[in-house]
Amino acid sequence: MIQLTSMREIVEKFEVLDQQYELAGQGDKVESQHKKGKLHVRERIQALFDADTFVELDKFVEHHCSNFGMEKKSGVGDGVITGYGKIDGRLVYVYADDFTVFGGTLGEMNSKKICKVLDMALDAGCPVIGLHDSGGGRIQEGVDAKHGYGEIFYRNSIMSGVVPQISAIIGPCAGGAVYSPALTDFIIMVNHISHMFVTGPKVCKSALNEDVTEEQLGGAVSQSSTSGVAHLMAQDEAECFAMIHRLLSYLPASNKAGAPVVKAAADKKQVLDELLDIVPADKNLAYDIKDVIKCIFDDDSFFEIQPLYAMNIVIGFARLNGESVGIIANQPKFMAGCIDINASTKAARFIRFCDAFNIPIVSLVDVPGYLPGVTQEHGGIIRHGAKLLYAYSEATVPKITMVLRKAYGGAQNAMCSKELRADVLFLWPTAEIAVMGAEAAVRIIFRKDIAKAEDPEQLRAEKIAEYNEKFSTPLAAARRGYADRIIKPQDSRIELIKALDALKNKSQKLPWKKHDNIPL
Repeated sequence: MIQLTSMREIVEKFEVLDQQYELAGQGDKVESQHKKGKLHVRERIQALFDADTFVELDKFVEHHCSNFGMEKKSGVGDGVITGYGKIDGRLVYVYADDFTVFGGTLGEMNSKKICKVLDMALDAGCPVIGLHDSGGGRIQEGVDAKHGYGEIFYRNSIMSGVVPQISAIIGPCAGGAVYSPALTDFIIMVNHISHMFVTGPKVCKSALNEDVTEEQLGGAVSQSSTSGVAHLMAQDEAECFAMIHRLLSYLPASNKAGAPVVKAAADKKQVLDELLDIVPADKNLAYDIKDVIKCIFDDDSFFEIQPLYAMNIVIGFARLNGESVGIIANQPKFMAGCIDINASTKAARFIRFCDAFNIPIVSLVDVPGYLPGVTQEHGGIIRHGAKLLYAYSEATVPKITMVLRKAYGGAQNAMCSKELRADVLFLWPTAEIAVMGAEAAVRIIFRKDIAKAEDPEQLRAEKIAEYNEKFSTPLAAARRGYADRIIKPQDSRIELIKALDALKNKSQKLPWKKHDNIPL
């Protein structure tokens, strides 16, 4: 006689099986993660997503490899957890390496799981986050692992500018594994537990006889300050996830959606007299541009990107009357605010991100020029500096520029001049748009006259005063239509809000092209 099994019994058996898969890879390996200061992958997902919103996909996927004894090893989920859930109420997709299963290494099925969730994020028009904690490619799977990486790289590239992509490095990330994060929009590393490098210390030693530690070679500090690979550095995983939450709060879900709007504090001052004390009238005196930013934009809304890299230029997100904006600002506190190779690349990439996702750009200008010297010229300042010109020129989002003090030479163009199609260009009364500063100009123009003069110093002083009267004034540019308004510094917030509101429906089309050819 055939004994029929009830639906209840079948479901109960499945629940037991499901729980077994849920706990796979845990135990001693989880304790090992904790000892390294790292969370288990499921703890990470729980910390990242809103409670009870995460939906896991492909939980029961396992590898098909039979090389080198792999057929005897079971790997539930194949070293990665994928799915979707909500972060602050907004839908986000995720793929997270599980270091407790095959060291989180990437193989054929691991890659297929990641590719599936990337495709779903693209189709749904939602951000995607990668949590990286992996030993790299699974050597036992050979070319299948290499092929898997290639499929992911392709998707990262195609998705660029369509949906935001964020990579959190929360463990090792080496070899081919580093290129997927590098293709995404933002990389966050955690100090002391994150490492990124193409070739590790052992290869450096054997190939070049270089002695270097993992931390020195590719730790969070070096990749955040020296190379600029990482955009943000957290001190622990909790701060890393908080950074992801905050970053997403400024971004639209896709290039077809609008960025979230946050109601500005009602008590925010609109007339900012303190700006008169923050910025010195003497153009040779330094100040911190971040003090200006924090004063003008919504309270506690400035979120700096790459704060440890190329500190002579400041980039980041902020809110202006609740609206997300991208900020690019010269920093007189470092290198007098000169633009160099690293600053150009840093700012240009951020401008292109803002343009791709329809985030208006506000540029705060106080720049003496491009950084001179053999190192810069031989390093390609011409090519790299052109990236900044290019990025501003091709950007079609609202572009508002405000010149606080100096704006000299080609660097003035590079900070979004009217010629690069700034929609509105404001000048403070201390603003000076010129080919160069008065002293340098006089040294060139009147070199022979000064050399022949009975009193060279007096003539030099007279000529500097004459040059300043003609060019070191905002009227010189305003009279020629190279600026739109001269404003009082204390009215900067009001003026920026009005300009942003006026440009809200801006629509601009560039000539048709298959794609551009930015000077990489």
